[in-house]
Amino acid sequence: MSSADLTATELLSKYRDGSLSPVDVIEDVLARVEELEPKICATYALDPDGARAAARASERRWRDGSARPLDGVPVTVKENIATRGTPVPQGTAATELIPATEDAPAAARLREAGAVIFSKTTMPEYGMLSSGVSTFHPLTRNPWDLSKTAGGSSAGAAAAAAAGYGPLHIGTDIGGSIRLPAGWCGVVGLKPTHGRVAVGNPYPGRAIGPLARTAADAALALTVMSGYDPLDHTSLPGVEEVYRDDVPIDGLRVGLLLDAGVGLPVDPEVRTAVSTAAAVLEKAGALVEPIAPIITRDMLDGLDRFWRVRSAVDIAALPEDRRAKVLPEIRAWVSTARDLSGFEVFKGYSQMGAMAAAVVQVFRSYDVILSPVAPITAFPAELAYPTDDPSKPFEHIAFTVPYNMSAHPATTVNVGWSASGLPIGAQLAVPHHQDLRALALAAYLDSRQAERRDWPTG
Repeated sequence: MSSADLTATELLSKYRDGSLSPVDVIEDVLARVEELEPKICATYALDPDGARAAARASERRWRDGSARPLDGVPVTVKENIATRGTPVPQGTAATELIPATEDAPAAARLREAGAVIFSKTTMPEYGMLSSGVSTFHPLTRNPWDLSKTAGGSSAGAAAAAAAGYGPLHIGTDIGGSIRLPAGWCGVVGLKPTHGRVAVGNPYPGRAIGPLARTAADAALALTVMSGYDPLDHTSLPGVEEVYRDDVPIDGLRVGLLLDAGVGLPVDPEVRTAVSTAAAVLEKAGALVEPIAPIITRDMLDGLDRFWRVRSAVDIAALPEDRRAKVLPEIRAWVSTARDLSGFEVFKGYSQMGAMAAAVVQVFRSYDVILSPVAPITAFPAELAYPTDDPSKPFEHIAFTVPYNMSAHPATTVNVGWSASGLPIGAQLAVPHHQDLRALALAAYLDSRQAERRDWPTG
């Protein structure tokens, strides 16, 4: 096995006992990237020289006994999380390429912990697509099937995790942008409690979280990144508890949500895989009950209207020459924004609160909400939306977006495979601040998978 495929916890153990060096590991990771990147297109601003220098510095710290919590662990960071000296194009050719002057809080915490940030990762246009379609980046593809999307907007992060570009990858999520690609690429992805990881540009629903092959690695990254930062007035104190994967299942109250009530119908293969995961929990003593849909058509459509106007305002502020570079599907989506009245826009905004209240009500009766991550498996890579219709852009996020609005943590774990060999993800949402518990439940389900497959090699 290449060291590029080792988990972060395994790497740290080997660094500690001297059986492996960060210098050797980064070479293996860079070799993997060189081999697969022409097919997958997951990276942006790859920095081999900087990575090698950081790995050498890490090696010295391990030798002199001053190693840090993530010392020498290779990490990628989504391109919209600022890193000093690198432009932040937000997935679009319409952005001026101005180098960031400083690290965003999450990137700064990772560097302080000794992580080797060797590359940024790709995202679609303005992060408003659940695919890798971008006017700036090459089209990111799913390592399990290159004809399929890796998802989005943390497209490159999920593809890099599945392909073995090192163990830790950091994404962002405002409606499912960590969990959807994680589910479609068969990895663990956590949208933390809102504010758990400080965001340099906070916005309702926006979160930063890890994608990894294991829940333990995701927990490690979360612990390092978490904590208050004055750049984010919504940020919370750091995670203080220690991650344990022996979460008790007996007596756990599980709400099984197999019908979102709105959006695309759930594929039978997805329903079967998630139902099987529920049966695993029930066999271990969990009390599993089917629950009714949480959100409504009005909620999802209202959110669409509000986000449509928000994006239209941003795009309208661009000079005409840059506005013309925006992806046609995005331009088509925002083109109707001026037709909406102020009453409609405010009602749309109010749906964020309505979603939050609906989720809170469910957690009065259940400890966990288990559902599909998405109603479908990965769709063709070239499509901006699974509907291929800019007027219906959010028909696939009804299982994920409620927890952005309610600020609850939610994580993904692979629970099965389609007949064509595509991963199928389940989502586990839990009450506020129980991020590590969500990951422990993901680890439990992962450890009891009926079928394991080798990671893709492109």
